[in-house]
Amino acid sequence: MPDRSRVLSFIDTVVSGAHVEAIAGFYHEDASMRENTREPRRGRAALIAHEAAALARMAKIHTHPAGTFLIDGDQVVVQWTFDITDQQGVTRRMEELSLQRWRGDRIAEERFYYDPASILPITPVTPTTHPAGA
Repeated sequence: MPDRSRVLSFIDTVVSGAHVEAIAGFYHEDASMRENTREPRRGRAALIAHEAAALARMAKIHTHPAGTFLIDGDQVVVQWTFDITDQQGVTRRMEELSLQRWRGDRIAEERFYYDPASILPITPVTPTTHPAGA
């Protein structure tokens, strides 16, 4: 069962942008990850390789501070928000919940829940000008 400081350290590592390092430092060697209803990826080495490849396809990713996290014994839930910029310069916001099962002080299983239809481009706000006297 993880203690609060260990979970916060994991969250801080992800928020800092060290996604691959978070997997290396906080997941068991036999850990699994699963996207929504897809088949799980298994083994820390495979998780690291998948994450590195995903990050290489992006121009940039900004991880917002976790909105909420809950710890209940070995179960942890983290609410994540990511701004993902692709190679064409389009930034999309993705919000997801991560359900984790910890074994000791490392993650054994993780499943991500998100609605792919909600991953939409972020429209920058541009200042409007008003004619004089309007």
